[in-house]
Parts: sequence; structure tokens; C-alpha cells
Amino acid sequence: MNHYDWETTFRSLFDRCLARYRSGDADFESYYSDADLAFLRSIGCKPRELFDFVEDFADEGAPSPDAAVLIAAARRDYLLVICGGALSETEITPDQLPAKDAELEGIRWLPRIIAKANGKLRGALAPDIMYSCGGDRAFLREHDIHPADFLRTVWAADGDDAKVAAYVRDKASRGAG
Repeated sequence: MNHYDWETTFRSLFDRCLARYRSGDADFESYYSDADLAFLRSIGCKPRELFDFVEDFADEGAPSPDAAVLIAAARRDYLLVICGGALSETEITPDQLPAKDAELEGIRWLPRIIAKANGKLRGALAPDIMYSCGGDRAFLREHDIHPADFLRTVWAADGDDAKVAAYVRDKASRGAG
């Protein structure tokens, strides 16, 4: 894999998948060549994850292809720096996530998105869980936080959810002023 311009390969693959999806082909498993699959593994992105970004962008206009690259960059960095390139052997299932109405320090959805962000960073989300899904995007938009910035904040907090809550409160207070 070429590390210098991996994002160009990601964007090209995103665009190719988007064209297939827009043509009516929703069988994402047929989108990828063996080389594509090897590339996705090398950056810690599962085929379904890329498809979810493509599908949501085509159907809802978000996350943008640029946002998808930034989210993939945070995951890739975590994979290479923290995980030493080793892919996760475990998966978080939907029933293991906090409820959608769960709160942390009075902030609804925060426990759920923190768990999803940790899972995304580790590459441990089950295929039917999407980091930056519609609910996550609504939360992040409300608090004026980019999805990739939230991932990096969770990474930097290193398990201290109070730090993440403080970051969210700080971002919200800046937006209100």
C-alpha cells in the first residue's frame, strides 16, 4: 500500500462505489476487487463501513466524501499508532451500545456515541452499526463537532468520558455565544 496518498485511493474507491450505488446496484459486496479489500483492510475500514458512507451520502447528502476521508484517517491513524496495524478480533453488537436516550452529565446520546467512537477507532463495530449515522450526525451537528474531531477527542480522552463531556459542553457553549 502507498501510504503517502492513501486518501486518493480511498476517494477513488468511494467515487466508484457511489457510481455503482447511484446506478441502482446496492449489492456492495460485489463492489470490491481483491485489491480493494486489501486496501480497506490496510486502513482498518470494513467494506460495509465504506458502503454506509456511500449510501448515506447518496441518499441524505452526508457525510460528505471529504468527511468520510477524515473519519477513515482517524481510524487509520489509531490502527497504525495504537493497534500496531493489528485488526480487532472482537465486535461490539447493537445490544452492547448504551440506549439512545442514555445521558452522560446531562447530555443525551453522549454515552452511545462515545461507545461507537471507541468501537470505530478499534475497528470493533459490528457491520450493522455505523459511526456517524443519522443519529450521530444530528448529535454532532447540534454540538458543532465534526465526526472526525469527535473520534480524535475520544482517542485523546483515553477512556475518560468526563473529558469528552467537557469538550462537548465547551463546543456547545462557544456555538451559543
